[in-house]
Amino acid sequence: MRKSYIYVLISTVMFSSMEIALKIAGNQFSPIQLNLIRFFIGGIVLLPFAIKSMHKQNLKIKMSDWKVFFLTGLFCVIVSMSLYQMSILYDDPGIVAVLFSSNPLFALIFSYLILNEKISRTNFISLIVSLLGLVVIVNPFNLSHPIGLFLGLLSALTFGFYSIFSRYESFKHNFDGITLTSFTFIAGSIELLIVIGATHIPTIANFLESSKGLKVFANTPILQNVNLSNLPIILFTGICVTGGGFAFYFLAMQEAGVSIASLVFFIKPGLAPILAMLLIGEKISLTVWIGIVIILIGSVITFIGNRNEEKDSDILSEKDV
Repeated sequence: MRKSYIYVLISTVMFSSMEIALKIAGNQFSPIQLNLIRFFIGGIVLLPFAIKSMHKQNLKIKMSDWKVFFLTGLFCVIVSMSLYQMSILYDDPGIVAVLFSSNPLFALIFSYLILNEKISRTNFISLIVSLLGLVVIVNPFNLSHPIGLFLGLLSALTFGFYSIFSRYESFKHNFDGITLTSFTFIAGSIELLIVIGATHIPTIANFLESSKGLKVFANTPILQNVNLSNLPIILFTGICVTGGGFAFYFLAMQEAGVSIASLVFFIKPGLAPILAMLLIGEKISLTVWIGIVIILIGSVITFIGNRNEEKDSDILSEKDV
């Protein structure tokens, strides 16, 4: 159990530094270009773990499986993470971190709508409390960065959908989380490369150039501006944040289960803004602090509820034996 908490700690620190690293790197790269680089590197980093896992389960990747990977890659890399990267351009990294950490709440809603899974009373209370925290942080009566907040929430919502969809596909095809994630990242990178290629088509490039807010996507570079000076931040976002963060998250899940691994998203909303304050001098308002505390309370409610459900399940299993 102690090992699992170490995995959770490492994963949490890596995920909590995500917004800061992307904010720094985002000043040097196009947001879509950075997504391509970091998810391709992340997919390659996870690949050895995925191959090892498939070898243990005696599984092989079939051509039909790539349909799943390209679909999950579309939801995760193309849609959710592109919105996420764009939200950091318009809003403070700490705020985006808190907003994105609400994705388990959306996943809970989608699990009810898509998988017909029942929402326990504990999870329902957590959902209401956490949504209240989001409202406090967003502060709809005084929006300072409405575009960034909207993109951040949309990113969390679509990632929540991706989580449920990928879970459904993993059960259906017998892939574990780390295998599906690795090939999702690789497939999503291929799709993103095609999208980037389309931005170089004169007609599309001219349209993006002339459209307000879309100019940044015209003629999106692939390796332009990559040099020795910014290579460390590229490797950090790809290897540590994207590949390593997910690797240790899944190791924690394999070691101790979902409830312990989910601590990553419970701690991140509180840790990420603090790291942003310490490392890049980002100011945290009293309203944001209150919202963070409310979201953490909601997360703790979910964690306690999940632990109690696991204990009850273990007791019932022992009685059956």
